[in-house]
Amino acid sequence: MQGLFRAFRIVVLLSVFAGLASYAKTQKLKSRSWYESLQVVIYPMNGEDSPLVNTYINQLQSSDFSEIDTFFQQEAEHYNLSIKHPTQTQLGAIMHQHPPTSPHPNAQFIELAWWAIKFRYWAFRYTPDDESNRHRVRVFVHYHEADKDKHLQHSLGLDKGLLAIVHAFAAKDQEQQNNIIIAHEFLHTVGASDKYNPNNQPVFPDGYAAPSQMPLFPQFQAEIMAAKIPLSASHSIMAESLSQCIIAEKTATEINWLQNKSHQ
Repeated sequence: MQGLFRAFRIVVLLSVFAGLASYAKTQKLKSRSWYESLQVVIYPMNGEDSPLVNTYINQLQSSDFSEIDTFFQQEAEHYNLSIKHPTQTQLGAIMHQHPPTSPHPNAQFIELAWWAIKFRYWAFRYTPDDESNRHRVRVFVHYHEADKDKHLQHSLGLDKGLLAIVHAFAAKDQEQQNNIIIAHEFLHTVGASDKYNPNNQPVFPDGYAAPSQMPLFPQFQAEIMAAKIPLSASHSIMAESLSQCIIAEKTATEINWLQNKSHQ
């Protein structure tokens, strides 16, 4: 009897995994077709139970994230993409329930996979969608008090699920760099890979905005999936805003832009 129950449990788990895999595949195809705009919904939350952070997130407006859409619109024009507005970013509700704690970037695969399942269930439970999540990317932004000596937890964007977690500073003068991180993690959800090495330095050539520039250094822009401007082979600085960032061809290929550009 015990063996029969164990077999039944395995069948149920396999069915759940198969269902998730099928849905993820459909979601991936729909979200990366670029036939219509993807809704990017920002869900702010207080990352450290701070009154200062509460005050900050309560005054946020959708317009605070408008440069994200401007960035993707300009980059889409560069690639002659058939859709003019790849993203429509808006502010969602303030979240009082927090998602499962993110694993360490060097965590084992099984730990990452189990966390991703729990995160997707949490998002389904607390941010349901009566229609479909195939064109909505949910970005949960943990805001923290701004401190120049504070190191924030690593942000994550899921390649499956159109979900991202961002850690950001609750300060007006940090909003432009916050938007870089949001745009970076959004791109992970539609297939882009990181373009920096374990030392957080842009990888040549894919992590450089102008890899054929002569002389190579200093660079003057950042590839968005590196987010840093290389000043030398071993030193780079964080871009100050999305106006200093571009989507280079490697990333454009990964997110299916080069295959979907207009031929008019």
